[in-house]
Amino acid sequence: MTLYEDIKKAKKNGEKKFVVLIDPDKVRLGKIDRVLKLAVDANVDYFFIGGSLIVNNMLDTVLESIKKTCNIPMILFPGNSFQLSYKADALLFLSLISGRNAELLIGKHVVTAPFLKMSPLEIMSTGYMLIDGGVPTTVQYMSNTTPIPSNKDDIAMTTAMAGELLGLKMIYMDAGSGAKNPIPTSMIECVSGATDIPLIVGGGIRTPEKAAENARAGADMIVVGNAIEKDPELIMDISAAIHSVKVTV
Repeated sequence: MTLYEDIKKAKKNGEKKFVVLIDPDKVRLGKIDRVLKLAVDANVDYFFIGGSLIVNNMLDTVLESIKKTCNIPMILFPGNSFQLSYKADALLFLSLISGRNAELLIGKHVVTAPFLKMSPLEIMSTGYMLIDGGVPTTVQYMSNTTPIPSNKDDIAMTTAMAGELLGLKMIYMDAGSGAKNPIPTSMIECVSGATDIPLIVGGGIRTPEKAAENARAGADMIVVGNAIEKDPELIMDISAAIHSVKVTV
């Protein structure tokens, strides 16, 4: 079974997935050992590996470290076309559908397509939607795009619908790393209710309660990164909260 088939099966069964986001630029190798142990103990479903910059050569080092320690699937979450490695299991082929930057809608994809076509990576085309999290974020600056206002549920909903109709396999709603405010529950409910493909939600999630709330609102995969960088021990409680949510489909 591919990772995407596993994600779709979980959605069909009303099961929620917990994703720990690891930014290689922010990782201290001593600290990642603790994160990995907690992730295994907490039954974390996936790792997303990536960030908006990645200015050093830590990507392969981090991937190798994870692979030596556990079998949790590693999915690349690239911030640019240089953040690619065969050492991962899969890659989110992100199209920034919330913005109007042609390079991030299709331009960078043309450059990386030959590399990805030959790679052993499982490629998952994903509509990436940046939502206003209350403060300017790195991804907003680097992408040179305006996020969808957090009170515009209808814009988020119709953007996600367009992504699904274009054939994208998943939707990723992100308030960005270090967001002051997480994505409103009402927006998650609108997007989830209007689309049939898996919905990923991240940014600004700091507590188990908020993670579970997002899962109940319709998020199929909950991504937490910044809060775990500050306090790895959160992994246990957030994982338990997410996995306790079971939606009757």
